Amino acid sequence: MMLKGHQSWTFENRPVILSTATVVGPEEGQGPLQNDFDVVHSDLWMGQDSWEKAEKKMMEEAGQLAMKKANLQAGDIQFHIGGDLMNQIISTSFAARTLAIPYLGIFGACSTSMEGLAIGSMIVNSGGAKHVLSGTCSHNCTVEKQFRYPTEYGSQKPPTAQTTATGAGACVIGKQGVGPVVTSATIGKVVDMGLTDPFNMGAAMAPAAVDTIQAHFRDLKREPGYYDLIVTGDLAAVGFDIANELFHKHHFPINQTKYMDCGLLLYDREKQGMQAGASGCGCSAVVTYGSLLKKVRSGELKRILVVATGALLSPLSYQQNESIPCIAHAVAIENGGN
Repeated sequence: MMLKGHQSWTFENRPVILSTATVVGPEEGQGPLQNDFDVVHSDLWMGQDSWEKAEKKMMEEAGQLAMKKANLQAGDIQFHIGGDLMNQIISTSFAARTLAIPYLGIFGACSTSMEGLAIGSMIVNSGGAKHVLSGTCSHNCTVEKQFRYPTEYGSQKPPTAQTTATGAGACVIGKQGVGPVVTSATIGKVVDMGLTDPFNMGAAMAPAAVDTIQAHFRDLKREPGYYDLIVTGDLAAVGFDIANELFHKHHFPINQTKYMDCGLLLYDREKQGMQAGASGCGCSAVVTYGSLLKKVRSGELKRILVVATGALLSPLSYQQNESIPCIAHAVAIENGGN
């Protein structure tokens, strides 16, 4: 591994994404990407007696399925890396209890998907492991009641609000094999523009996404046209527009490539009534590990840069009228045959 510039790594051994698995809820299973998911649950309870247990179940299912698709068992995996939005990342940690793999719990809010992939790739690239399992999850009903209002309350939400995705995504990273390869990663820094509204996460996260994207190209001395697609995590409609405005303001040539956002891809906003779009750890995880890597494997996309975004607030910080610190982590993924 080599440090490039100030905050980027390049992986000369090209760790391979051997397999991916995605598990989603009913709304995600009715969206535009419905055919790209491995498991679609028909209800939010998923046979459990609490939503928190349902979220844990999704993470267990995604991890187990990813290992099965890679023809590996838990004993073949050296490390499991993951986290989620719940206090003390209980969904992933309790799933790790079931998976019984040496575990590194991380918290990057909704940026956790790419934070985990970057760390797992670093470990494999350096020879620290042959196989690493990385994943994350979120559940609409657990996250909404922790960070906003209980679902049963039925409060009206503003147009800027995003819908927390119900989903879990996992991947197995290996030293060698067949599949998309991870070639580089840029670790973001915290950017806080002073916003305090938990119903406008996209606006809060957009500056962090732009900062990390610009750092990636500055560190690696590349142009945006190097990639077939740059996709942010879950800025959704409001944050996506702000990011485009910032690119224009900074004279960053984003128009060299296709720029999209996972928060706008997961749902049909008008038909499903999803306001600004999707958010949550599961958003970028299921879109990337379900839809985008399917296109990389097929050769439809040769090189993509996935920039997962996260708002690092907590219920406690919100109650203390703190602003919302945000972060974004970028991972470059390429077709293994190129």
